[in-house]
Amino acid sequence: MGRPDPRLIKMMQRVIVSESELPKDKRGGKRAGAGRKKTGKCHDAPHRRRPDLSPLHPVHVVLRSHMDWLRTGEMYVAIRRVLPYFYNRADFRICHLSIQKNHIHFLVEAASREALSKGMQSLATRCAHSINATYERPRRAKVFTFRYHATQITKPRQARNCLAYVLNNWRKHRADWSCERASRAKVDPYSSGVSFDGWAGQNAFVCPDGYVPLLVSKPHTALLTTDWKRFGYIGLFEIPGPLR
Repeated sequence: MGRPDPRLIKMMQRVIVSESELPKDKRGGKRAGAGRKKTGKCHDAPHRRRPDLSPLHPVHVVLRSHMDWLRTGEMYVAIRRVLPYFYNRADFRICHLSIQKNHIHFLVEAASREALSKGMQSLATRCAHSINATYERPRRAKVFTFRYHATQITKPRQARNCLAYVLNNWRKHRADWSCERASRAKVDPYSSGVSFDGWAGQNAFVCPDGYVPLLVSKPHTALLTTDWKRFGYIGLFEIPGPLR
């Protein structure tokens, strides 16, 4: 074989040098400063496997939305339409709830981690369909844009605090002073508080004409039926603090 052409060798060297000087692709791969920047305002639950769940432990669930008008009559009716589907189910029950401006609190009982996951997925989907159907032009927009937060209730004092937090959450957000009618109400009309029998000094409430309460299931776990009462009934005007 003959010797390679020197001009061809120099040409190849120039190509190799020019390729090494090209800017590297900044997309993909692990590098400093990559990924979504932290703002401190994200309400999404971390994307990790949820812990196993005992059927003896109720769960406090928070379902957040980008919408900030959930506390309206139309949204109340839309969410109320969904609740009969979960009434007195053996695997997933909604025992209490309260609708706030841009999120909903639930106290649920589930047979297992899988039952909780499937139940919340079905609940969020059905609520979204019902809410979207209330518009004059039914839409298909996403209503709940965040993963739900779930906290297992394992102790009686924690159960009592969660009950007060969910049912009196409107007082925490000052929604009880949003209008004159709300300031006269003893129980949040956007909650299942009317069906709750653990209020201090109050056994029953007279619902105004036309008001249909939210349909919830009676709890089966001891934590939500009897154990929590060891730490006192819940005051009507009790303002819940942050859960610990």
